[in-house]
Amino acid sequence: MRTILRTLLVCLLVPASVAMAQDNPFSTFNKVAYARVTGMLLRSAEKMPEESYKFKPTDSVRSYGQIIGHVADAQYMFCSIALGEKNPGLNVEKTKTSKADLTAALKDAFAYCDKAYSGMTDLAGAQTVKLFGGDTPKLDVLVVNNMHNMEHYGNLVTYMRMKNIVPPSSEQSPAPPAKPEK
Repeated sequence: MRTILRTLLVCLLVPASVAMAQDNPFSTFNKVAYARVTGMLLRSAEKMPEESYKFKPTDSVRSYGQIIGHVADAQYMFCSIALGEKNPGLNVEKTKTSKADLTAALKDAFAYCDKAYSGMTDLAGAQTVKLFGGDTPKLDVLVVNNMHNMEHYGNLVTYMRMKNIVPPSSEQSPAPPAKPEK
């Protein structure tokens, strides 16, 4: 009896999840893009040595650590708008300097943003909110967040390359395990 119930449940849930993805192609794609860039940014924060968090190629740009802090702050700004919440305004870029503090703040900021992305549907994403003074669909607020994240990931890539560090998006995938000889 339990096997029949489990089978029935799987038969009902799998098509429903496929249909949901088809009903929400824009928000589903946006979630996938967010997951990818989030992973690259977190690995970038972890890969750079502590002593290089103060590195900046010229005096007129942010340091590596300041970029990490700026990205964390932006998560709260964009995602609070999409969630309809007050921005926590943690000012990470100006208040954190160590690798450990900045990496933890970035993880916390992404955890906050995860709520906005996971709860977004195409229908909910069509509701407009104010972004930079204009009416913007909620889903597009998250699209702009992804674009902003990629822009600053590009900055981090340049800094890592200058320090002879391979950025996460250029890392080779691990080789598959060798097949045993027969």
